[in-house]
Amino acid sequence: MARDGRLARGDRTRAAVLDTAVALATRDGLDGLSLAQVAEELGISKSALFAHWRSKEDLQLATIEHAREQWLERVISPALREPRGVRRLRALHERRIAFYAESVLPGGCFFGNVQFEFNVREGPIRARLAEIFTDWLAMLERLAREAIELGELVPDTDPALLAYESEAFGLAAVMQSRLLGTAAAYDLALRSMRARLRALSTDPEEHDE
Repeated sequence: MARDGRLARGDRTRAAVLDTAVALATRDGLDGLSLAQVAEELGISKSALFAHWRSKEDLQLATIEHAREQWLERVISPALREPRGVRRLRALHERRIAFYAESVLPGGCFFGNVQFEFNVREGPIRARLAEIFTDWLAMLERLAREAIELGELVPDTDPALLAYESEAFGLAAVMQSRLLGTAAAYDLALRSMRARLRALSTDPEEHDE
């Protein structure tokens, strides 16, 4: 029982550290992340973190995976509970914008920030970020293809283009909201995606609200 208790405490510590690391990375950058910085933020000793990560790179990679799990829990999973087709595609975009608007992270978007930070650097961090981003775009394209197959989007819809536009709307919203200090960008991002789906829809009235 004592061992189980220690394991549970260790898991809670790890989760708290990674929550903090994801948030700090959106503010200070993933490259600026260190065991010392996270320990100071949490008010614990740096040595307590070495049981989980032996290097800065180990912490950075674990932070990326934690951010991916957070994105899955808060954005992807709720959207995928919607019916297949346009409603699911639209829900994914709306969940994303809601996540930004809730200010869960000080920098708004972990992946938007760190992808810009590492886009010209070689190494395992850039490689992992590229894998995650590729998977994200592939999912957007898959949802668009499903909507075409269901007859909800016109047959000549370009899934790759629609995925690109959705991503562009999301990144523009989070950047403008943080840089300009206005929430108007969120509304524009939602309206932009709705207008795009309406233009491609076989039943435009579905998107009038």
